[in-house]
Amino acid sequence: MSELAAGLGMALWFGILTSISPCPLASNIAAVSYIGGQNEGARRVLLAGVLYTAGRALTYTVIGAILVSSTRYISLVANSLQTWMNVLLGPFLILVGLVLLEVIRFGSFGIQGGIGEKVQNRIRGIGIWGAGVLGIVFALSFCPVSAALFFGSLFSIAFQFNSRFAMPALFGVGTALPVIAFAFLLAFASEGINRVFQGVTWFEGWARKITAVIFIGAGVYYVIRYIFEWI
Repeated sequence: MSELAAGLGMALWFGILTSISPCPLASNIAAVSYIGGQNEGARRVLLAGVLYTAGRALTYTVIGAILVSSTRYISLVANSLQTWMNVLLGPFLILVGLVLLEVIRFGSFGIQGGIGEKVQNRIRGIGIWGAGVLGIVFALSFCPVSAALFFGSLFSIAFQFNSRFAMPALFGVGTALPVIAFAFLLAFASEGINRVFQGVTWFEGWARKITAVIFIGAGVYYVIRYIFEWI
């Protein structure tokens, strides 16, 4: 039970770390801008934040459920993963750590920049429900850091615990937590939003580096333990 609780906590943390990384943070800022445009009272602003969170959580839950279920139902793939997971996990954790440290960089992909703004403008006409649509759209706009954390780190623990829904959903909630916080600020204390943005940026830098070091350290251990068999 404690291992499952730790896994659920890690899923939420990976989501939070994703949300405050530079690329996804830009999408969340766009979402805050959209939600801030719902000038219909504090409750409507908060509801827009909740709908955005639900959209992101739903998207990651569906993708995670498909990935975990497919590996569980295809016995050959599942058995191979069970056999080689510890061997592959070490190099992969090191790779994810290097991506988080930006030692290794890849080009961005998904819905980014100007395209995201166009999508935002188009769905603005939907009204408050557009916040949920925006959450789905931005959840699909993977960049290197978010892809590494979702398809790598989250998938590995979700597969380990056969968590098709809970862990991907927690990851999705974590990716939208800053939007919930900013929606609250927009509704009740908009003057503090700039300070919070600055604090999030500072925290993201340290949190990403610490997580990267932990990943690399764990990866080195797995390489020594399961590839070289020195321990």
